[in-house]
Amino acid sequence: MSDQPVLEALRGSRLATELSDDHLRVLAHSVVLRDLQPGEVLLPEGTSDNHLYVIVNGSLGVIKNAGEADAVTLFSLTSGDLVGELSFIDGTRHYASLVASVPTRVFGIEREKLEALLPTHPDIVYRVMRVIIRTAHEVQRRISMQSTELVNYVYKQHGRY
Repeated sequence: MSDQPVLEALRGSRLATELSDDHLRVLAHSVVLRDLQPGEVLLPEGTSDNHLYVIVNGSLGVIKNAGEADAVTLFSLTSGDLVGELSFIDGTRHYASLVASVPTRVFGIEREKLEALLPTHPDIVYRVMRVIIRTAHEVQRRISMQSTELVNYVYKQHGRY
């Protein structure tokens, strides 16, 4: 397989905001593209994974109790979103499954392959980690805003729903 589809996927991702073309070419050797069909599970609930995924196109549902009668979609992730970034860093288990909603293409970077770049390209590893931290900050900011909105709503309604 040519490196071109991988390079195009990388260039269209958030990682490209931090990395030069030379960096992207080096990183491309550590990246694997994966195509998912609707209903296919990328990451099952309760497992940990050593990959950072980025959605190239399509969408993934973050689903608690996927495949069961009481399944609940908590959130949807779409093109450009990072997936599994915290598990990638610290190995924590996934709270919910990540399931393709439509035909979806992702690329994955294995933690060990990224770490292998530390001796020769520490700047690439640093910049990838910056993107991950920015993403975590965005999620935290969104949660804080939603929490504040909920408190304000309950306060204004005097506890009535």
